Amino acid sequence: MHAPSETPAPNLSRRLAKLTSILDVAKAMSAERDLDLLLPLILYEATKVVGADRCSLFVLDRERNELWSKVAQGSKSEIRLPVGSGIAGQVAQTGAIINIPDAYADARFNRSFDVSSGYHTQTILCVPMRDANGDVTGVIQALNKLGGLVFDAEDEELLLALGAQAAGAIENALLHEEINRLFEGFVSASVVAIEARDPTTAGHSGRVADLTVTLAQALEHHPSGAYAHLRFSAVELQELRYASLLHDFGKVGVREPVLVKAEKLYPHELEGLRSRFQLARKDLQLQSCRRRLAAVKVRGDRALPDIDAEEDARLTHEMKQLDEVMEFVLTCNRPTVLAQGGFERLSELGRLTYTDANEQLQPLLRPQEIQSLSIPRGTLSSEERREIESHVEHTYRFLSQIPWTRALRRVPEIAYAHHEKLDGSGYPRAIPERTIPVQSRMMSIADIYDALTASDRPYKKAVPHTLALDILQKEARSGQLDPELFTVFVEAEIPRKALKR
Repeated sequence: MHAPSETPAPNLSRRLAKLTSILDVAKAMSAERDLDLLLPLILYEATKVVGADRCSLFVLDRERNELWSKVAQGSKSEIRLPVGSGIAGQVAQTGAIINIPDAYADARFNRSFDVSSGYHTQTILCVPMRDANGDVTGVIQALNKLGGLVFDAEDEELLLALGAQAAGAIENALLHEEINRLFEGFVSASVVAIEARDPTTAGHSGRVADLTVTLAQALEHHPSGAYAHLRFSAVELQELRYASLLHDFGKVGVREPVLVKAEKLYPHELEGLRSRFQLARKDLQLQSCRRRLAAVKVRGDRALPDIDAEEDARLTHEMKQLDEVMEFVLTCNRPTVLAQGGFERLSELGRLTYTDANEQLQPLLRPQEIQSLSIPRGTLSSEERREIESHVEHTYRFLSQIPWTRALRRVPEIAYAHHEKLDGSGYPRAIPERTIPVQSRMMSIADIYDALTASDRPYKKAVPHTLALDILQKEARSGQLDPELFTVFVEAEIPRKALKR
């Protein structure tokens, strides 16, 4: 025969309930990484567990040997006090529990807080928070046991248990904050490195990040279509922001002359060409002098005025022709589209020559210069454009070397696809539409918009906002950009909202 089971005593039931509550809150605390949310959670649960009127939590700052708190119930400002000062400071210093049944009868109690706040402290329980190694990391202080009671040994035990769980959670949250600061510092330094390579594009990475994140946030208010239910968490927005800030980092792997090339000829090439034209001018003058001497020998000194007049006219004409050729070359050198027939004329000019100091004929325009001047659009040759486009591969390889947290692990993938097109015409992989992340699609729109509207650069003029939208719309209609995301970009006035931040 078994004795009938007995109903647990009320005190035991209450204790079990409190222990269960501590386990539940321990789970919640371990999942919370935001210190500003974690600390109030700990205080709320501590107040419940020991039946206190209010609680305060102080974290130990070892570098300054101080306790600090921004979640003391009843106080709106951060509190800092030296270790060893006051009841909380003594607990932090000694690691011993202080349980005061009558605050005003204890010499350790400082009445100044009560005087300034109008609060009346009666009972105090202050316990240390210890980490896994047993080191004190802070203290929890409970005030005024409800019902006019005093804090007992069970309260001490329960608050110690909660404090141990809180210590681990706070340590994790602080570590999380440190990791975030580390990533923020790394990303900021990387952006500085990008912009140092090409100062004319300063601010581009930040503006693209603002545009992209604002577009992602606007999707929350998009009621229909493929993205109607798409929502980005705070961590996902951080991931998107990092990918946007670092999307051009691979440009550090592109040769600087190519990266900042403002005209079709490099400065040193244009300088060499100008020097050659100066030699050609001297050659024309020398040839004119030689013809004058030869004519005088044939026609005599009396014909000198006529000879000079004839040669002056001829030399002026030849010099004018040479200057016109130079002006045409300078026109071709600018990042503009040549008029019909321009390329054919460059080929014809390739036959022009001058005589050098060794009496050797030399081409006025070299084949490589003609090839560069014949670039139909922009300033880059096909080889140089491929080198510029290689920055995406450099970006991906660089970002893939970083040990991102699990929450940020897609940063390389998102940045990798920002130049891909939905019709497969993008680079560097020409991947199909279904494999392009939505984050990369948003970044593509933001990147093109900012590239078009950014302030004047040596190789391009800024495009007005409305014209930039027209260009983007054409790309969306042609199947290169996501038309639905572009619609949100326009209707939600993303540029206005993002660039006002």
